[in-house]
Amino acid sequence: VQLQASGGGLVQAGDSLRLSCAASGRTFSSHFMGWFRQVPGKEREFVAAIRWSGTSTTYADSVKGRFTISTDNAKNTVYLRMNSLRPEDTAVYYCAARNTVMVSTSASGYNYWGQGTLVTVSS
Repeated sequence: VQLQASGGGLVQAGDSLRLSCAASGRTFSSHFMGWFRQVPGKEREFVAAIRWSGTSTTYADSVKGRFTISTDNAKNTVYLRMNSLRPEDTAVYYCAARNTVMVSTSASGYNYWGQGTLVTVSS
């Protein structure tokens, strides 16, 4: 599985942004896709995950109610809609794929990673 993340940019606090992650290669409806983020000097942090079929989602408490993860199976793409962005959301965002039927909020649980896209939120 190859992943290509895009959609990052510079926005102001309160603005919205949508990240995309296009997957190519072999994917399965039972597998999970995740979004993580990382700032320099810190561990990669879980943001959200979704089963490819779209039937199961999980969010970090810090983004719950503001971010929405979704899939478009026809386009083999996973999205992360981010609303009400805050300066503390500033990070490099990575998409990842996990080829098991159980969700994971740990970066070590994902087998494939995209290259990352930078989101900067100014105050």
